[in-house]
Amino acid sequence: MIHLSNINKQYGDGSDRITAVKDVSLEIADGEIFGVIGYSGAGKSTLIRLLNGLEMPTSGSVQIGKLEISAIKGKQLREARQKVSMIFQHFNLLWSRTVKENIAFPLEIAGVQKADREKKVAELIELVGLAGRENAYPSELSGGQKQRVGIARALANDPEVLLCDEATSALDPETTDSILDLLTGINERLGLTIVLITHEMHVIRKICHRVAVMEAGEVVELGDVLEVFQSPQAPITKRFVTQITEPVEVKQALAHIKEELPTGTLIKLVFVGEQTEQPVLAGLIRKFDVDVNIVQGNISHTHSGAYGSLILQLVGDEATIEEAIRYLHEKDVQTEVISND
Repeated sequence: MIHLSNINKQYGDGSDRITAVKDVSLEIADGEIFGVIGYSGAGKSTLIRLLNGLEMPTSGSVQIGKLEISAIKGKQLREARQKVSMIFQHFNLLWSRTVKENIAFPLEIAGVQKADREKKVAELIELVGLAGRENAYPSELSGGQKQRVGIARALANDPEVLLCDEATSALDPETTDSILDLLTGINERLGLTIVLITHEMHVIRKICHRVAVMEAGEVVELGDVLEVFQSPQAPITKRFVTQITEPVEVKQALAHIKEELPTGTLIKLVFVGEQTEQPVLAGLIRKFDVDVNIVQGNISHTHSGAYGSLILQLVGDEATIEEAIRYLHEKDVQTEVISND
């Protein structure tokens, strides 16, 4: 569906030249939900604007389907953009228009007849869960409702690709989850390819099939979401994964248990897929003469399966602890020693 080949995007000249995207090559499959994550300045916003021709690459090619976006302009580019829609962080609604009028706007521009417009708008309002709010103005809507209008408007011309530019960054966690559920439903129902950029690993974990991690304009890691969570390679990826697996509360718990029990070995266990349902911890406690303190644990769900992490403190004879860790390895549980005091 989407092919990026050796994309570079630079701004300025000479000593003032800035490279926003550097030698990026990606393939995104038809019907895939693909995430691009990175901190501010990583180049992800520039990358997503290259996909719909709002920016043109300095070198390289952008191909969507059979059409090379980076090689067209004028009327042909405008027509191509109708098949590559976009939703934004701050909604970009027309404040003087009602919900249904906002959704109808791209259909008006495309010259769709009024009766057909009204039918399409009614279908989209139902799809995004805004029935009963058709005549409301943006100022009368919550943030989540505004984003639902933005999604409906983006779907008006039956696009093949939906681009999401930090679409949930302005929303609270509960509303974010509802919007992500809506996007997942749209992907499954319409078979729509979705590309989203974000700085929130929670968003990637919840709905994406694959993820590209960007830093300083480059893709530093690429893979299935579950694999990236299980074995992050790049330092920046490890930071993002830690946001989910080791939040501030965990660090506080680690500090507290070190004060209460200053001796012992802290280990982190990672479970993937069917491993999350196995009684590995019970077997460890029965088999070895060690005290086991559970510091923190959670199970997250991705498109590819479950991912769980557990942080334990083992207190006992050093040799016995080493045997216990070997036992965990034998059970194919990824084990990392965090500290050994």
